Amino acid sequence: MTGLQRFVLILIVVVVFPFQLFGQGASPSKPIPIKVVIVAMFERGADTGDTPGEYQLWVEREHLNQIIPLPAGYHPVRLNKDGVLGILTGVGTAKAAASVMAVGLDPCFDLSKAYWLIAGIGGGDPADVSLGSAVWAGHVLDGDLAYEIDARQITENWPTGYVPLRKATPYEQPVRGELEGELYTLNPQLVGWAFRLTKDTPLPDSDSLRTSRARFAGFPSALKPPFVTHGDTLSSSTFWHGSKMEEWANAWTRYYTAGKGNFMIAAMEDSGTLQALTFLSQAGRIDLQRVLVLRTVSNYDREPPGTTVADSLKTLVSGNYSAYFPALEAAQIVGDKVVRDIVEHWTERESTLPH
Repeated sequence: MTGLQRFVLILIVVVVFPFQLFGQGASPSKPIPIKVVIVAMFERGADTGDTPGEYQLWVEREHLNQIIPLPAGYHPVRLNKDGVLGILTGVGTAKAAASVMAVGLDPCFDLSKAYWLIAGIGGGDPADVSLGSAVWAGHVLDGDLAYEIDARQITENWPTGYVPLRKATPYEQPVRGELEGELYTLNPQLVGWAFRLTKDTPLPDSDSLRTSRARFAGFPSALKPPFVTHGDTLSSSTFWHGSKMEEWANAWTRYYTAGKGNFMIAAMEDSGTLQALTFLSQAGRIDLQRVLVLRTVSNYDREPPGTTVADSLKTLVSGNYSAYFPALEAAQIVGDKVVRDIVEHWTERESTLPH
């Protein structure tokens, strides 16, 4: 190498290399402003083109065509041209909390004005809802944070072996002032707006649904065609089933809401999602007042009258829910009315919450 060549090489290293370092260390480009985040929990196969889970109808109908990697989450996220972002969290509270936190902290997105719609299916209480119905949640209850004694060893006069944390007996009063994630209360004005906007939405019905509903004679609400309502959801990573567990879910909801709540539908992930969103709100990343939870009834949470719980559970183990496809349709049809309203009225919705 000649002296001139050596000089040129040194000049390149001294002058050019620092600029490369600066480029690698520079802050990312301006974050993408997000208007709505749709949160689904499970998918049965691919995101499009096969048997759907909770995510697929959203991907296809909202045209969530731009795929963005999410290395710290369960699944890549998807975006459309309107600023609607789709998340698939994975099943259970742990995956949901981790995936939502990963999105919330991702510098690619500006979520400060985003509305969040958690939309999925669940097991409904036949005292309140029918198969294929849609429930806007006012409260999300956590069914995992508790003490538990096996049912074969509980005190004779106890109604359940579930005991609230820091208490010695079921439903012991008073309820603790500082809870640890047992209850999340959503913005009542926003929930009321979403319900009024969607309450007259026609929902899919069929002869198959009518046959399934007919097994619940003595439950007037269960015999109705699918409808939109508002109530409360209980979130638990344990997939519970049966009339005795349903009694517990109703009592657990009344306990933590001071009698104001009404359990209508069971789910798995919502408490994990709400916990992550609560922390993200504390960090100034999202607005917790812009969160909605919509659950639709794919099955009943208990056995039909005159049958056993074990036989009823067998029909659910393979995911053979009585209203699986109608519930998926209802979640997307009802939820999309809210999504479209927010997007189409963004100049107003960005700064002012609907009420």
